[in-house]
Amino acid sequence: MNKYTPIIGLEVHVELKTESKMFCRCSADYFGKEPNTHTCPVCLGLPGALPVPNKTAIEWCVKIALALNCKINEFSKFDRKNYFYPDLAKGYQISQYDLPFGYDGITELKSGKKMRIRRVHMEEDTGKLTHENGASLVDFNRSGLPLVEIVTEPDFHDAEDVKEYLQNLQQIVRYLDVSNADMEKGDMRLEPNISLALTTTLQDGTQEIIPVELLPNYKVEVKNINSFKFVEKAINYEVKRQTELLDKGERPAQETRGWDSVKQRTFSQRSKEDAQEYRYFPEPDIPPITHTKEQISSILKEVPELPAKKIARFEKEYGISFTDAEILSREKLLADYFEKVTSLRDHEVAKQSQQTPQAIAKWIINKKVDYATVTPEVLLKHMAAAKQTVAIDEQEFDRIAEEVFSENPQAVAACKSGKDSVIMFLVGQFMKKIGKKVDAQLVRKKLQEKL
Repeated sequence: MNKYTPIIGLEVHVELKTESKMFCRCSADYFGKEPNTHTCPVCLGLPGALPVPNKTAIEWCVKIALALNCKINEFSKFDRKNYFYPDLAKGYQISQYDLPFGYDGITELKSGKKMRIRRVHMEEDTGKLTHENGASLVDFNRSGLPLVEIVTEPDFHDAEDVKEYLQNLQQIVRYLDVSNADMEKGDMRLEPNISLALTTTLQDGTQEIIPVELLPNYKVEVKNINSFKFVEKAINYEVKRQTELLDKGERPAQETRGWDSVKQRTFSQRSKEDAQEYRYFPEPDIPPITHTKEQISSILKEVPELPAKKIARFEKEYGISFTDAEILSREKLLADYFEKVTSLRDHEVAKQSQQTPQAIAKWIINKKVDYATVTPEVLLKHMAAAKQTVAIDEQEFDRIAEEVFSENPQAVAACKSGKDSVIMFLVGQFMKKIGKKVDAQLVRKKLQEKL
């Protein structure tokens, strides 16, 4: 039994794919562009420039919050988060503090574990620092992009659950069509907060959920991880590192660390021995944001059927396996494609080939069908053609069967002794020799009769 229980909370930043930035009209299509070419007085924080909120970005933030079963603040506001860093031109970041757009959400894992969402709030992104040849360069193209931060409660106790939650979250924002969530481009950045607590063990030997009063009085934040694999490795590394420190009687430092993917380890970036004081105060240049119940209901109607519900419906409605339903639901466009194909089951081609939803699902998955180029009608024609076989001449069948039997005496003996599975080997040999498309099940039946 483990001596310590990992206590893990998550902060995830999701960059929205709006056409313009959060508080100005600069193009949000910055990736790969010449540095500092997508800027203006607002996102550079020049004196006298006034921010104007992006309405679409706010609605998309609310949509994410609703998809995570959050409550929505009907009265909300923006705040100034004050700190000095080279990638922050104004000396403060426009974010949200005490009245985020969404709060008190919940999401469920496959295991049935429920993970609480503390808040979903809107803020602007910072510039990007590049370090080369002993110098640090700042590119402000990214500065001011709409960024949604999703913060969980410290409800995670292992890296596997963290990875599943993050994969689910990526799926959800892609289903909502509000972000590409491409981690290689920085569209989705992962920041786990990790600490260890002594495991509470009951008299019967089972482990109890850690009470709030027993939570550790420190936390280590690992910043800006850009892959599920790396976040899993970073958590496991931190658990091992902190365990070794605690076993020696040392308290792990409260600090921010980074992840070195080459050395496969975390490294210290800056100490946070005391709570960071950002001196939040209401943003004076942006009026409070209000949402009526009708507006919230209208946004909720735009939330599509999400992956978990779609998987359950696919299993029930189409009779396909959980595994197939899960694969088909990974991308919304793929799930929609599957349903379009199954909706054509009354199509003449489908009737002729007697396609079932199960067969259609298997075909799409196993053939890795390119749904962008293969129309549902063409797919059904391919499936129908694959089932068409030619008749077998009896004399030809007898001749080839005798050849297969004489060339494979051991397999014949095994079949005769009751090893039914070997018959498929003989069927395969027969199909190679005949050189044309015949019904494999018919061949199997006739070979068994001949034996």
